[in-house]
This record gives sequence, C-alpha cells and structure tokens, in this order.
Amino acid sequence: MFLNSLENTRFRAIRFGALSVVAAAGLILTACSGTSEKKDAPYVERPVEQIYADAWRQIDNHDWDNAAKQFDEVERQHPYSVWARRAMLMSAFCYYQANKYTDATNTADQYISLHPGSKEVAYAFYLKAMALYEQIVDVGRDQTVTEQALTALQDVVQRFPNSEYARDARLKIDLTLDHLAGKEMEVGRYYLVRHDYIGAINRFKTVVQRYQKTSQIAEALERLTEAYYALGIYNEAKTAAAVLGANYPGSPWYQDAYDLLVTHNMKPGVDQNSWLARQFQL
Repeated sequence: MFLNSLENTRFRAIRFGALSVVAAAGLILTACSGTSEKKDAPYVERPVEQIYADAWRQIDNHDWDNAAKQFDEVERQHPYSVWARRAMLMSAFCYYQANKYTDATNTADQYISLHPGSKEVAYAFYLKAMALYEQIVDVGRDQTVTEQALTALQDVVQRFPNSEYARDARLKIDLTLDHLAGKEMEVGRYYLVRHDYIGAINRFKTVVQRYQKTSQIAEALERLTEAYYALGIYNEAKTAAAVLGANYPGSPWYQDAYDLLVTHNMKPGVDQNSWLARQFQL
C-alpha cells in the first residue's frame, strides 16, 4: 500500500481536484483502501452529479469497491462529460484501495491511453506501478509480475523524474531489484546443493552482473567461490573471494570464502583474466 504520508497527500490531492470539477459544475459536495474482473451494474440512468455524490459517500464509508463502480458509471453513462476523465482516475484509485490490483492496472492503462497529455497522467503511471508492485510474490514463485512492476516503476522515474511519485518509485525499484536478485539466489542455491555447479554459477553470475547494488551480492560472491572451487577452477574461486574481501571485508560471507580457501592451502587473489576482475574493474 502507499506509504502513509504519501497516501494522505495524494488522496487529498485527487479528492480536491475532483471537488473542483464538481464546483465548476455548480455542485458543492460535502465529503468528510486482488485480482478481479469488473462487473457492470444494471443500467440506471442518473445525473452525473448524483453518481459522483454516491461515489464519494462510498469513499467516506471506505467501501472502495462500490466507490470504484460508481465512478465507472460516470464513464459509462456520461462518457463525453468533463467528469468522465477524472472519474476514470478515481476508479483506478478506488480499485487499488480495494486491493483489486488487476482492475486498478487496467483502468490506469486506459486512462494513460486516452489522456496521455493530462496533468494527472503522472499519477496514473504511478498508480499502475503501485498496483503491480503490490502483486509481487515470494521468491519461490514466478516473478513475471515483479519484472512488470520494475518496468512500470522505471517508467515513472524516467517520465516524471522530478515528481513525488518518482522519489517513491526509486525506493521501490531498489526493493524490486533486490527481490529479483533473491530469486536468482534461491535457484542458484538449489543447483549448488544438487552439485549442478554450472547451473549455480550461471545464477550467481547473473546477480553479480545485473544486481550488483543489491543486498544479495556478498552471498553471490561467496557462492561463486564455492562453486568454482568445487569444479576445480581455482583462479576464479580465488578471484571471487578477493573481490568479496575488497568490497565486504567484514562480511561473514567473506569469512566463509576465506576459510574455504585457506583450509585447502589457497588464499584470495585476483586473476586479471577473470570475468570478475573485468566486472569490478580490478
């Protein structure tokens, strides 16, 4: 979910923006957070002002799902009104708050497609990224959504680098990268335990090459030391340990790598022909 401080700020901004549209139409409103498919309610024609008022009453009751459906009715019944664009964004927000992340993503995508020049489009991109981010699953499962969340978060940063959304997205990019690195580590450890050292090396190598700034890097270097040593590729094992020692000298992972080598009459040392030496510019 949103960080509390950012959530309150954004919610008020959306609400006040919606109320300004209401005021422009001559109506004063008094207004005091899964995966699903939208289901259209029976069509009952109502004035747009009434639909908006009903939606805000649902929000006041924290009935986010029904609030979203009310905003959907604005688009359905009054698609060419000045209310329709704002209602679409409010619908996406309410679906997000209801934990209906697929609906939130789809609605945000629709908004982006129809209103790419809107001043609120930055929020639509951010809301889409957040809805995908909330669907990230543990590293033992498929990480397709994690990759999608990373792309969406990077999109926010690249398109709107100076916005408050970009600041929050940057933090979540770091967490998402760490999660993806964690998936590679899990698979690599699986191979290592089963003595599939080539498979393990490929996974740990991915962490070093793609996720070097994550918290997984120290363990990846230690595991590379283990795997290379087990294959008898000692220069690479010693280089991995040396890189680990140079960057994380106090890490228990370095102590493990160092102990493995000295137990077998070796010590960490850089082979300039190693891919690790090139990767770390040693």
